Amino acid sequence: MKNLISKSDSIFVAGHNGLAGSAICRALKKFGYKNIITVSRKEIDLRDQNKVKNWFKENSPDIVILAAAKVGGILANSIYPYDFIIENIQIQTNVVEAAYQNSVKRLLFLSSSCAYPKKCTQPIREEYLLSNYLEKTNENYALAKIVGMKFCEALRKQKNFDAFSLMPTNLYGPNDNYQDNESHVFAALIKKFVTAEINNLDQVICWGDGSPKREFLHVDDLAEASVFTLENFQFSLNNCSFLNVGTGKDISILDLAILIKNKVGFKGSIFWDKTKPNGTPLKRLDITRIKKLGWESKISLEEGIENTIKDFKKNIY
Repeated sequence: MKNLISKSDSIFVAGHNGLAGSAICRALKKFGYKNIITVSRKEIDLRDQNKVKNWFKENSPDIVILAAAKVGGILANSIYPYDFIIENIQIQTNVVEAAYQNSVKRLLFLSSSCAYPKKCTQPIREEYLLSNYLEKTNENYALAKIVGMKFCEALRKQKNFDAFSLMPTNLYGPNDNYQDNESHVFAALIKKFVTAEINNLDQVICWGDGSPKREFLHVDDLAEASVFTLENFQFSLNNCSFLNVGTGKDISILDLAILIKNKVGFKGSIFWDKTKPNGTPLKRLDITRIKKLGWESKISLEEGIENTIKDFKKNIY
């Protein structure tokens, strides 16, 4: 099968310094794509429509991967709901519209599995989007992501613009965000247990009761899925305008905490603060479509935890 993109294409990765964007840049280089375009936030604020328009006119990328977003965990989402909805909608609208206006050949928009309803039949199929109400703790971020996905879908239907989305499950890995008020559960647990072990603490406090189940995908797997789908995903083979990306396996937050605790070597106890929210009770994606296309994740959870701990100790702590 002939690739739908070329090794000579200029590829703009928006959000190249983030968890997903940096991994995608690594994957593109790994697979022989050398004409990668990146710009820092200081060079161009993607929330500024005019600056984005002018940048696209001047640089004319062939392919766009939109990995830029304002992201954060339950606490950040609850404190800054306005920021999460307005900034993400601005970034998405500006980049996708500029890409369309400047005849970009293909655009990949990275969404998030939190865009699915709080209560979904498991595993979650692509068809379940908008089938029920959202989880309140990240509602504004989820709404923004849905808008981005539907914008891409609308442009494809009405304007024949080749834009599609990937719906990754919970991501983790190198270059994650470990800020206390902004991190997701995986990064938060890595930081808590490594810090506790190094400082000989007796106890680590975790949010909720540990019962929610989550599916975790190493960001390098997502990056390879991004390149793979850009090369291979044809809409004639699939009526859906986006694909789930995950491992097909989930784990409770309690079991994840114990696994990270053991990998770190922390000997103390875990206290579950049940006054804090759990979030969505269950979330595991149905990955049938992307598997039929020919892609599967490669990095096991245990392997991923080990290399994430090493990366945190080396580059963060």
